[in-house]
Amino acid sequence: MNAAAKLEVATLGGGCFWCVEAALVQLKGVESVVSGYAGGASQNPDYHSVCSGRSGHVEVVEVRFDPAVIDYRTLLLAFFAVHDPTTQDRQGNDIGTQYRSVIFTHGEEQETIARDVIAQLSAEKVWPNPIVTAVSPAPTFWRAEDYHQNYFKDNPNQPYCSFVIAPKVRKFREQFRAKMRS
Repeated sequence: MNAAAKLEVATLGGGCFWCVEAALVQLKGVESVVSGYAGGASQNPDYHSVCSGRSGHVEVVEVRFDPAVIDYRTLLLAFFAVHDPTTQDRQGNDIGTQYRSVIFTHGEEQETIARDVIAQLSAEKVWPNPIVTAVSPAPTFWRAEDYHQNYFKDNPNQPYCSFVIAPKVRKFREQFRAKMRS
């Protein structure tokens, strides 16, 4: 990536951050994807407190991307492709408010685009049920523990990775083949 590129930030929650990170990190124009927590009241949350459901935080990824290579709209379409935005507080067997679908926006332009993408996908009836993804201003992002970073890449044979993440990543690669890094 061009060192002079002006990167933008997107903060997205779509269930388990391992799944969202594993997909989005493969896109051209994505400089980094960091797993973390956002949206709760507690300071310095950790995985245990977030998983308890009492912290109010969501598992999210913070994506740094070059908008000259991948625009925010395309990034959101990729985000929606990797999770089910129609289930409240769950993704598959992951249940709880920490797994809710949310777009934390960084400015009015991102909020407008996010709402437009949701309206577009709703009008196209991509899913049989209504999209429940929340859109709100980005709160403080808290980086998750080191062992959560690049989890799928570092643990491909772990059962959750093999049975849950790998099929999602395969489907994602097919759908976004033209947007993948070489």
